[in-house]
Order: sequence, then structure tokens, then C-alpha cells
Amino acid sequence: MRASQFHLFTLKEAPSDAEVVSQKLMLRAGMIRKVAAGIYNYMPMGLRSIRKVEAIIRDELDRAGAMELVMPLVQPAELWQETGRWDKMGPEMLRIKDRHDRDFAMQPTSEEVVTDIARQELKSYRQLPKNFYQIQTKFRDERRPRFGVMRGREFVMKDGYSFDRDVEAAGRSYDAMYAAYGRIFDRIGLAYRAVAADTGAIGGDRSHEFQVIADTGEDAIVYCPDSDYAANIELAEALPLIATRGTPTSALEKTPTPGKATCADVADLLGIALHTTVKSLVLATDEADDNGKIIKSTVWLLLVRGDHDLNEVKAGKIEGLKNGFRFATEAEIIEHFGCKPGYLGPIGLRKPVRIVADRTVANMADFVCGANAEDFHYTGVNWARDLPEPDLVADLRNVIEGDPSPDRKGVLAIQRGIEVGHVFYLGNKYSKSMNATFLDIDGKPKHFEMGCYGIGVTRIVGAAIEQNHDDKGIIWPAAIAPFEVVICGVGWGKSELVRDEAGKLYEALRKAGIDVILDDRDERPGVMFADWELIGVPHRVTVGDRGLKEGVVEYQERRIGEQLKFAPADVVAHVVGRLRG
Repeated sequence: MRASQFHLFTLKEAPSDAEVVSQKLMLRAGMIRKVAAGIYNYMPMGLRSIRKVEAIIRDELDRAGAMELVMPLVQPAELWQETGRWDKMGPEMLRIKDRHDRDFAMQPTSEEVVTDIARQELKSYRQLPKNFYQIQTKFRDERRPRFGVMRGREFVMKDGYSFDRDVEAAGRSYDAMYAAYGRIFDRIGLAYRAVAADTGAIGGDRSHEFQVIADTGEDAIVYCPDSDYAANIELAEALPLIATRGTPTSALEKTPTPGKATCADVADLLGIALHTTVKSLVLATDEADDNGKIIKSTVWLLLVRGDHDLNEVKAGKIEGLKNGFRFATEAEIIEHFGCKPGYLGPIGLRKPVRIVADRTVANMADFVCGANAEDFHYTGVNWARDLPEPDLVADLRNVIEGDPSPDRKGVLAIQRGIEVGHVFYLGNKYSKSMNATFLDIDGKPKHFEMGCYGIGVTRIVGAAIEQNHDDKGIIWPAAIAPFEVVICGVGWGKSELVRDEAGKLYEALRKAGIDVILDDRDERPGVMFADWELIGVPHRVTVGDRGLKEGVVEYQERRIGEQLKFAPADVVAHVVGRLRG
């Protein structure tokens, strides 16, 4: 490819509404162009990187025994209604009607469609296992699309689905996809972690996220530097920080705390450590009749230590809260506690509530909590002596840096990550709801055991940039760079020698299988170099009259920056060695 024939259009400054590094650099490098909020044109430069990501994915999934197909972007409502997700998906699903007033959805994912394929095509256990995947455009109507391709509304995603005859076989399919994902991200050249994760709304049991390490990541990844333990913060187990409950040493006192409504302010006022305070969070659950009218509400009091934060995902796994909860209204709080928020606690309730204490709180002694009276807190609070034991003790909090690792092999560290892949074991959730069965070895119908495996193709491109950039622009991993090598011809329009030698190098690199572009635009060196540093091509060879008269060309690796000189006959071998060695 010659630059004069390619669509090369860079910007000195990013648009003012660009938020994160990847968005700014992709816009400046001419990789994407915004059409609407969260919707982009993928320009030739950006599409080259996307296609390289797709090629790696296809290669590894085919190697793992998966088969590619393509399912429709527009999907009939009837399939989604079978699983109940037509209503559950909420406004993220873009719903449309055709000319006959029939309901359709722009696919956000394809569990229903692929399960429909299985129930029609897979009749016998002899046809199993099967693993189908697609690389297809998806649409999710994000409330606030942001961060360019990192959280857009329209995006390219690889989603795959396995079908097995039993749990054991499904586990083997899961393991095969987990291993394939590792190979994919290794080949792409990203620093990543595979972490245990919550299955979320998609359902299922076993689940891992593949997180690209980046300071700008939205997700917090918890890991133990001394072991293999790693988990998303939503799932990371928080061990109790107090092994056994101590003996009370202080009397219970109702202590004035005027205007101090937070644990931190109370601790400052009383001159005590924040970790001796207890935070009260009030939730509610509703029961409705067949018409959706709420007939009963239950109020819950969750207690975590003052320096800890509630983990809502963990709270949602508690029996009684599994079917959904909300934060209680101020009216409900006053009705049960007799006080407005800020001074709430488990002592002296007006009406009974369900009390759930975090593991650490359950072992605290002589702690401080709200007194259910404005401007007052109780000090010297102890379980059993001053209030009944909690109704339930559970892991309720987010872990923090330095907590003991759940595998007891060290302490936890936390870093930021960008989720680019996710593997789920779904079980028979979808096959049961859609009555997708096959005839097992005993001749009886049985529901498929399913797995689900996703990779954000366009998100990988953004995540790679977030992880690999400097003040000049992008620093691509070579495997997904739009071009592996650029040859810059300095003085192209004036020097036949430059044109001849650059052309020879270009052809030699092409014959060696290198994805190379020849910059023949006759631009000033500073303009050429700035463009290619912004775009992030990993290797640059500069051919100029002055160097050729000395018998050399200049070579620079984008990530290292040091300029080296080689004889034209030697530079091709060096570049090939760096890329393929």
C-alpha cells in the first residue's frame, strides 16, 4: 500500500467532546469518525486494526473447534419473549416495528437466536458437542454512551455459544474457550488478567472476565501477587478482618454528634479510628400481585464497617434480596427507624427490620453506630449485650488493598482494568425456557447445557490504545497495528535515488510477508514522522538522500524510539527479525 493511494487524514487536536485517550487518539489518527452519540464510522485506518483482531479470533476459535456463522442483526420479538428477556432487558434493547407492525429487536446479544438454531438442528447426543460463534455488529442503547469505542451504542462483538449433553461436557467446552481466549489475548500482545466474575443479568454459574490492564479502566481487578487468585471486585470474597469477637470493655452511651451524619465525620469528632464505626444502609424489597401492584414491602438494614463500602452484587445474592431490591425511601426509613438518614443504627427500632451484618461487623466489639435520633450516635455498642445477634451474617463489602487473599496465600492488591472478553457457563437456563432438547443416549429428551463466550472486538482496539500510548500518539502491539512498517521517503519528489531505494525496500518487505505502507506523499519529514508516530506504526524505515550517500537508511522502533542505521541490504532482515523472530 502506498500512502498516496490510502485515505490518510490526521488531526492536530481531538474534538472537544472526546473524553479518554483512546477516543482522542483514534479520532486524531483518522481511525474513527463520529456519526451520532456512541455511533462511529470505522475509517480505513481503524478498520485494518479491527480486521486483524478478527483474524486472530477466528484463527484461535477455529483451532479450538468452534464454527463461525452469522445471525441476524434484526431479531423477532417472539424469541425474546420465550425467555422473558423482551421485558427484562429494559431500554438498552432497541425495539423496532416492521411495516406489518410486528415487533423486532436490534440484537444486543444472541442467546435466543442460537438456542432456536440448536433446537431445530441438533436432534441427538451424537451431534454434540457443538460450538457456534459469530463476529457481528451489536446495538445497545446505552443511557450515556461515552469513551468512544469503549462504551458505544453500536459495536462489533464476537459472541459464541456451546451446546453439550451434560455438565461435565459443558465444563470441557468452557475450559477450551477459556484457553482459546488466553491464546487470543497473548497473540494480540496485551497485558491482561483473567478474573473470576459475577454472571450478572445474563445468568449462569461459572464466569471469568478477561481484563486489559489500564489505569483508565472502569473495572477494579483484585488479585494476589503471591498466588493465582484474581477476581472482579464485584465477586472478590472479603474475609472477616476480626477473627473472633472481643469482650465488651465500654458502656453503651448515647453520645451527642451534632451535624455529623457520616462515619468519617463522627470519627473525627470523637477522635476515634474510622474502622471502629459501623455504617447503616437501608434496603427494601417489594412483593406484587398478578397485576403488578405492590402488596407488601420488607425493610432490610445492612451493616458494614465505616471504612468499607457495600457491594451491591453480593447483597443481591442474599436470600430474600435475590429477586431484586431497592434503597428504601426516606418515608420508609422514618417509619421504621424514627429518624432521617445519617443517624441510623440497629438499636431502638420503631418497626422490625431484617438485619444483615457483614462478616467483620459481626465480630466487632465496642463499636459506634447511629442512635436513630438526629445528632446522636451510640458508642460502646456490643452484640448480645446491647442488641440481638443479627438475623444473618454475610460477605457484604468490597475488598480493599491489603485485605487477606481468600486463598490465604498473601494479601490483595487492586488495579484498574478494561473488560474485553467474558466466558460464562449458562447451564440450561435458555434451553429450558425455549424447550430446546435433544435425544440422549437413553432415548429420552434432555435440555442442552450451554456456555456463552464474548469478546468486544472494537473495544479491544480502544483498550490496546489505553494501555499503549505516549505523548506522541499510539504505540500499537504489532499484531493489530494498521500497518507493521512504514517506509518514509524523504525528498520523494526530488530524488530518484530515494524513490528507487524506497521502492526496493517496500517490495522486499512485502515479499517477506510484512504489512508495509510506503509514504510517497512528498511531505516534509516532520509531517511524515508526526503522522506515523500518532498512528502508531511499530517500525519505521526512513530513506533519504543524505543517508543513501553514506550507504545507510535509518530505522526506528516506535516503542523504543532509538534511531539505528543499517545498510539498505540489511534493514529488511532486521525488521523481519523484530516482527517474526
